[in-house]
Amino acid sequence: MLSRYFSAVFVILIIALFLVSSCKKDITIDTNPSIQLGFSSDTLIFDTVFSTIGSVTHSLRVYNPSDQRIKISNIHLANGSNSRYSINVDGDSGTSFDDVEIAGNDSLYIFVRVTINPEETNLPYIVTDSIFFETNGNEQDVDLVAWGQNARFIVWDTERPNLPNYKIVAGEGVDTTWTNDLPIVIYGYAIVDSTGSLTINEGTRVYFHKGSGLWIYKGGSLKVMGTIDEPVYFDSDRLESFYSDLPGQWDRIWLNEGSVNNEINYAVIRNGFIGIQAETLQEFMGNQLTISNTIIENMSGAGILTRYYFIAAANCVIANCGQYAVALTLGGSYDFRQTTIANYWNYNFRQTPSVVLNNYIDDGQGTVYAYPFSANFANTIIYGNLENEYVIDENTSEEYVLTFDHCILKTEDDISNTDRYINCLKNEDPLFVDYATNNYELDSLSPAKDIGSIDIANTVPFDIKDVSRTESPDLGAYEWVPTIERK
Repeated sequence: MLSRYFSAVFVILIIALFLVSSCKKDITIDTNPSIQLGFSSDTLIFDTVFSTIGSVTHSLRVYNPSDQRIKISNIHLANGSNSRYSINVDGDSGTSFDDVEIAGNDSLYIFVRVTINPEETNLPYIVTDSIFFETNGNEQDVDLVAWGQNARFIVWDTERPNLPNYKIVAGEGVDTTWTNDLPIVIYGYAIVDSTGSLTINEGTRVYFHKGSGLWIYKGGSLKVMGTIDEPVYFDSDRLESFYSDLPGQWDRIWLNEGSVNNEINYAVIRNGFIGIQAETLQEFMGNQLTISNTIIENMSGAGILTRYYFIAAANCVIANCGQYAVALTLGGSYDFRQTTIANYWNYNFRQTPSVVLNNYIDDGQGTVYAYPFSANFANTIIYGNLENEYVIDENTSEEYVLTFDHCILKTEDDISNTDRYINCLKNEDPLFVDYATNNYELDSLSPAKDIGSIDIANTVPFDIKDVSRTESPDLGAYEWVPTIERK
């Protein structure tokens, strides 16, 4: 009997040890600092239009990629108790959670709720927050975005390899108009397809999420019809003061070949990567853009980037770009009149000139392809904080015609060739009112005052603020007048 008793006890101990061993294996925490959580989405978009006090709940799934259990040391809302969002983790509601565990190769759900009162007078257009996760010393976050007031959301619905996520807003042969009754908020790329057209009426505000843009595909057409009193705005969807002058928050406005009537008038394009990219993808099909009374600023890449395009620009300000303000490449035909190109980029060290003028490409295997090029800069300022703010990069196997007519130029080049440089000033500081705040109006002592060509000014008789310039024209987009006379 005693032997049976000890046998039974032995079996029980073995089983207990096995269970303990199994439990210990299950509760082993993977502390590898390289572990990265997976998420069902990197951004939760609450795109409901709130017409009354609204409360919407979305779910977020958090994945553990490890075979072992992991411990998320902290999950919290960035804005804490001041957030308009609330989160529910494993059945508990709050704004911060510690030591949340997920079994190996498992996941958990977080439910996120936002409550909006659109009648609140100080409610921002966009209500943002983030959920932060700290795991083994790694920090990750998921953005939360809700529209605090009525808006029209354009959210991508198509994914294809080697293309950005997109939504077609004007199909083939379809004419679409965006009006100023509601702001437009774009997630992904809004595309105008071949033979389609998009007209953007005066006063319309277009906001882009990170990485988003507007793409006018081959044969499509864009008309931006702002006015002096109601310009069209293109900007980031982050409207907090911290982001108001931060470059690189969205991608670009991209025009492909085909349309001969692309037009941008009275627009403000800010805080993206490339303001306007106009290029030929396969073949020349007209490829024309007229741009006037427009400001392009705070672009982390380029203000205007072209590849074999036709552009006529007047009364434009292209300023504060991380690489180029204007890059005209692979040939084309360009006319810039009464334009201010000013680059005092100070976010990091800029190594590229404000303007590059190029008519060829080297395929890297010894073959050079050159294209006809012509460009005219008239009554224009090209200036910045580098010693040389433009580069002439020409291949003479194709026609290359370049003229600076009544300009101020920041350059180390010899400008004595009167066929190319007509009545130009070299390295004369134009004395902008305050380039640090993107104010490129002229100071009363500016050498750009009263030295413009009247013949050129008569082709653009009013400046970007509708001030007449036909008597003693200044260079650039702004005609100097005493402050009390300004609109």
